[in-house]
Amino acid sequence: MDIVLALKALIMGLVEGFTEFLPISSTGHLVLAGSLLNFTGEKAKVFEIAIQGGAMVAVIWEYHRKIGEVLFGMFRNERARRFAMNVVVGFIPAAALGFLFNKKIKAALFAPLPVALAFIAGGLVILWVERRARNNPVAVRVQEVDDMTTMDALKVGIAQVFALIPGTSRSGATIIGGMMFGLSRKAATEFSFFLAIPTLLAATFYSLWTERALLTAADLPLFTIGAVVAFASAFACIRWLLRYISTHDFTIFAWYRIVFGLVVIATAYSGVVTWHD
Repeated sequence: MDIVLALKALIMGLVEGFTEFLPISSTGHLVLAGSLLNFTGEKAKVFEIAIQGGAMVAVIWEYHRKIGEVLFGMFRNERARRFAMNVVVGFIPAAALGFLFNKKIKAALFAPLPVALAFIAGGLVILWVERRARNNPVAVRVQEVDDMTTMDALKVGIAQVFALIPGTSRSGATIIGGMMFGLSRKAATEFSFFLAIPTLLAATFYSLWTERALLTAADLPLFTIGAVVAFASAFACIRWLLRYISTHDFTIFAWYRIVFGLVVIATAYSGVVTWHD
C-alpha cells in the first residue's frame, strides 16, 4: 500500500472523527482537508462518506447499553418502542431528500467555496440561536431524550435536512434545531448522536453500493484505515462533548465556523492556497 495514501487516509479519518459530532460540519472539513491533501475525485468522495461508518460505530459503542435495552425491549416496553419510533421518524426526512437529490448535491456543492459559505451561514445561525436563548429563553419541555414525542423527533428530522448542504453540519442542525423546539441541550445532543446511527449507516452503504464500480479490493486497506481512525477519534470526541455541554454553550463553535469560512474564502481569492474541487 502507498504510504502517502495511507497517511492521507489517516488524516482524513482523524478529521472525520473529531468533527462528525461537533456543530462544525464533518463533510465540510473533509472536503477542505481533501482539497489541501490533493485527495480529490469521485473515489475520494466515496471514501469521505464511507468512513462516517466508523464514527457511527463510536456512538453504538458509547451507548451500547441503551441501544440494547431499546432493541430487546421494543416488543414489551412502551418507552423503548417510542424511542425507536422517534429515531425512525427523525431519520426519514433527510433520508428521503438525500435519496432524491444526492447526486445533484454532490455535483454542485462538494467544493471548497460553497462549503466556506455554508460554514459562515451556519455560524451566524448558531450565534442567533444562542443569543435568542440568553435574551428570550425558550421553555425547555424535554429534559431527557426518552421524554421526546414523535412530533419532537419529526421537527429535529426536518432540521437535519439542512445538513444535506456540505458545510452546514448534521450535528449542528439537529442539536440547534432541537434546542429551538424545546429540547434541553443534553437531550438535543444525545438525540443527534442516536440519529447519526441510521443516517450515517444509510449514507455509507448507499454510497458504497451506488459507486461500487469505482472500487476494487485494493481500496479496502485505505478505507479500513480511515474508518478505524474515525471510530477512535469520534469516540474520544463524544466523551469530551458530553462533558463540555454540561457547562458551555455552542458560541465558540459558531465563531470558529465564521473565521474558518472567511479564511478559506480569503486564501482562495488571494491565491495563497489553491483549493481543488
